[in-house]
Amino acid sequence: MTLFRNVVFIAAIAGLVAGVVLACMQAYATVPLILKAEVYEQAGGGHDHAAAPATPAENAAGTMAMSSAAPAPAEAMARAEDEGWAPADGFERFGFSVVANIVTGIGFALVLVAVSEFAGGIGNWRQGLFWGLAGFAVFTLAPGLGLPPELPAMPAADLVQRQIWWWATVLATAAGLGLIAFRRSLPLAILAVALIVAPHIVGAPQPDSFETAIPEGLHHQFVVAVTLTNLVFWLVLCMVVGLVRGRFTGAATSLRDSFA
Repeated sequence: MTLFRNVVFIAAIAGLVAGVVLACMQAYATVPLILKAEVYEQAGGGHDHAAAPATPAENAAGTMAMSSAAPAPAEAMARAEDEGWAPADGFERFGFSVVANIVTGIGFALVLVAVSEFAGGIGNWRQGLFWGLAGFAVFTLAPGLGLPPELPAMPAADLVQRQIWWWATVLATAAGLGLIAFRRSLPLAILAVALIVAPHIVGAPQPDSFETAIPEGLHHQFVVAVTLTNLVFWLVLCMVVGLVRGRFTGAATSLRDSFA
């Protein structure tokens, strides 16, 4: 029971800090770009949001999106009926985004702490930097090569197919990096490289048409913004895990040996 309590406590603190940091970065980096894209979306008659990508680290950015155009009352009521309830613009929407990011951060932190303990644990913030880079590579960089973040009004392939490819890429990349880091042998290194590149050889699902009203420059800015915010998120998450773990477990080599 003590082990479980330690894992949950460390994950909660790290997820809280990283989630708040991510929400603040999104408010200034990604949300303004989403608002610009929604203007093009409304001008083009709307877009099926069910086809838009939803990777875990991007969900909060999507929930903070709000329209800068003011539709007529009848149109607004019709859209509200079609789309269901949504948080009000401003502080309420930002608050829901913070909560979503914190929940996401705690979830990732739970996985991170559990997995890292098999390798001896994240002993300090310096080790956290390396784990953060690995988490960024697994959950953002590798999937983003095939499925880059997309703005509203952009075409996308079938949601289920994209989710399958995303998870396959995450698992293959994680397994490949694990083999490279913890199993030093040439055959396993070759297998690791094969696992990492295999999803990209197969290729991510693509839409039938790439026509969109979104300017290429706006999409490029969004991809860069999402990538950088997720990089900071993973670095903060893993460094906080290292700091909190070291503070509350002392010199213990793993959480099993901790006293609190």
